[in-house]
Amino acid sequence: MAKFNRPAKPVQTAQGAPGFPREPRAELFLLGVSLMVGEDTFYEGADERDLRFRSLVAEVAVADPQWFAGFVRWLRSAAMVRSAAVVAALEGARAQAAAGIPGSRSIVDSALQRPDEPGEALAYWLGRYGRSLPKPVKRGIADAVVRLYHERSLLKYDTDGRPVRFGDVIELTHPTAKDERQGELFRHALDRRHKRDNPVPSALTLLTARAGLMALPVEQRRGVTDPVVLHAAGMTWEALAGWRQTAMDAAAWESIIPSMGYLALLRNLRNFDQAGVSDAVAATVAARLADPAEVARSRALPMRFLSAFNAAPSLRWAYPLEQGLQQALANVPALGARTLILIDTSGSMTSGFSRDGTLRCWDAATVFGLALSARAGDATVVSFSDDTRVFPRVAGESVLAAVRRFKADGYFLGRGTDTERAVRQHYAEHDRVVILTDEQAHWHGARDVAAAVPARVPVYTWNLAGYRAGHTPVAGNRFTFGGLSDAAFSMIPLIEAGVRAQWPFAHRNDDGGQLDQPVAAA
Repeated sequence: MAKFNRPAKPVQTAQGAPGFPREPRAELFLLGVSLMVGEDTFYEGADERDLRFRSLVAEVAVADPQWFAGFVRWLRSAAMVRSAAVVAALEGARAQAAAGIPGSRSIVDSALQRPDEPGEALAYWLGRYGRSLPKPVKRGIADAVVRLYHERSLLKYDTDGRPVRFGDVIELTHPTAKDERQGELFRHALDRRHKRDNPVPSALTLLTARAGLMALPVEQRRGVTDPVVLHAAGMTWEALAGWRQTAMDAAAWESIIPSMGYLALLRNLRNFDQAGVSDAVAATVAARLADPAEVARSRALPMRFLSAFNAAPSLRWAYPLEQGLQQALANVPALGARTLILIDTSGSMTSGFSRDGTLRCWDAATVFGLALSARAGDATVVSFSDDTRVFPRVAGESVLAAVRRFKADGYFLGRGTDTERAVRQHYAEHDRVVILTDEQAHWHGARDVAAAVPARVPVYTWNLAGYRAGHTPVAGNRFTFGGLSDAAFSMIPLIEAGVRAQWPFAHRNDDGGQLDQPVAAA
């Protein structure tokens, strides 16, 4: 596009090496899929990073509205990035409204996929811009409210600790209820917010059942262990723990496990073991963890399985977690020929990858690199920093076991980032090169870090941090991907088959035609 085809100022990586600027859409894409709003990274503070994101959103939303709409929907639905998608939708709607560009109502709606997100979106807007809501923002949030607000979501997310309650969102956005029952729910949410002593409407049977349980004396609550009763009252494991006002024992966990979602099971394996959940119940949990349909519905990211594997002390979870991980990596292609996989384990890759701090960027790089290796016919895996170590493959070893061996045997090096040396030292007529990194290479004498690789050989960079400067030019057989899911790996065979579309979401090309083959960001 002409509006993005402008001279770029020279840039450097954070380590002073030659850097390659990205056009605004590519920079926004890679920043969006790696952004944890309000969080510092190794080389970039939270304020600087968030400002760069907002500025790019405002620019791209106006310059290419169709691309931007597809990006926000994909970011929230496929990449499963929550906060960045909400911020992008709201800041993009603000910029488009100011420019007189229509369509941002549906963008805002598409970014809100969980029942607490309309409140989060409104809290963000009120904190930055006050109570004056542009119509697209107001109506987009209201559309999401109609989709997402129901009895279970009210019980789970409409809590006193949230500054913006369901009632606040309803008052400020005026959603039109889809039926009388939802209308009753909206009125009850307003009553809750304003502490009105009105009875729960009889049509709201789940809320009525919860009220009955709440009326029980505390000393009688431990005896309520019927899963049907708890489910009918919309009890989650968090609500049950608070309602009992005592530690969750085996009976409590066994009563709520049938109602727990897949991700909740992953997060609580250690708790099940500590409470002494029976082997029979544990077997039902293990079956769900390994069930391909359950994994697909949960859309659990591979890193979730590594986190659960690290946390769970019992070996009874190891195999089902491995099976679940393999299901979550369904998009990893079985690559033929020879593949060089370089995993950046420099100090900057210790930046947080998860909000709770339990996983770092090099954890993600290792999981994806070893998964790709496991599926490749002939792969060379190298850990690199300012030195390199070849990681030997073990026949039949699971991905999770390989990750544990990678850590235990000292392959997390933790020093500088000499990417060019790693490529030059280990490239040996491979048919492709995959680099998992934050791209912040040390200074080097070559024109780019992949200079040792012939131009005919594709080099795929998986960027895990989204910094401004890239370590290679994006042209010819040089591609840069980003994100938290494994979806981009599926683009490697497409690219090598000659499909050269640019983004993992369908959008209009410069001539107005539909791109039929969505592929990963280049």
